[in-house]
Amino acid sequence: MRYTPKQIEKYQRQKYIAHLEKIGKNLFRMFRDPGMGAEKFLRRFDELMRRLDALDTIRLDSEYLRESEGHYRTLHKSLHENNFDDRVLDAMRESGMSELNRLQKMKNRSSYKKEKHRERMQRDGWE
Repeated sequence: MRYTPKQIEKYQRQKYIAHLEKIGKNLFRMFRDPGMGAEKFLRRFDELMRRLDALDTIRLDSEYLRESEGHYRTLHKSLHENNFDDRVLDAMRESGMSELNRLQKMKNRSSYKKEKHRERMQRDGWE
């Protein structure tokens, strides 16, 4: 069976987005783990980013996905530019977790009722 280009593109898109989600979950878990050392953190994060780079780059439509990818790439770049050790990791745990929480809130914001449904509920006569 041959796949159409549209099916292939959809599969690649789903795979890319799923990997972005995986990076976010792994980062949160690594920041939360007090036993995570800088060397182990860097090795695991490098592996996640290497896998992301191996996937075909896709166009990201949602603000959440664009922000997430930008944050992960910026974090990866800054870890390699600085002298990264346990002291730096401990200092960045709090800010890293708050940034991941902000991204998660951005993702959850779209899961609430759409604007069109709110308008209909206001007009239905139930005050």
